[in-house]
Amino acid sequence: MQVDLPDILTEVTAEFARYEKALVGNDVAVLDELFRADPRTLRYGVGENLYGYDAIMAFRAARSPIGLGRRTDKTVITTYGRDIAVASTLFYRDTLPGKVGRQMQTWVRFPEGWKIVAAHVSIIEEPGSSRDIGQKT
Repeated sequence: MQVDLPDILTEVTAEFARYEKALVGNDVAVLDELFRADPRTLRYGVGENLYGYDAIMAFRAARSPIGLGRRTDKTVITTYGRDIAVASTLFYRDTLPGKVGRQMQTWVRFPEGWKIVAAHVSIIEEPGSSRDIGQKT
């Protein structure tokens, strides 16, 4: 299996950028389009576990459009062959000082295009923040 074929990496990177633009702009139609319409698609969020495309769509439709702005950092997109990719990024919101968000998506190419089949979003204390000092792990 070939990892990070340049043309596939370019395709997935463009889809990831499209997702990010839709996310911060609350373009629910594009977000819905990018997730695979399948009951096996899942999204683990900061405060929710969503099983199936319908649950993900319902979450997006009900979510507040306020406070979605963020900046990403350390984005890593890795492709495996021509039809599978994983996108990982850190994100920061001005409304969450001292915290870092983490997002991972599994993308699969289907006849209708690249789709997210699994996603995970979490927010933690920024490693090395003042709250971490003196804590034992």
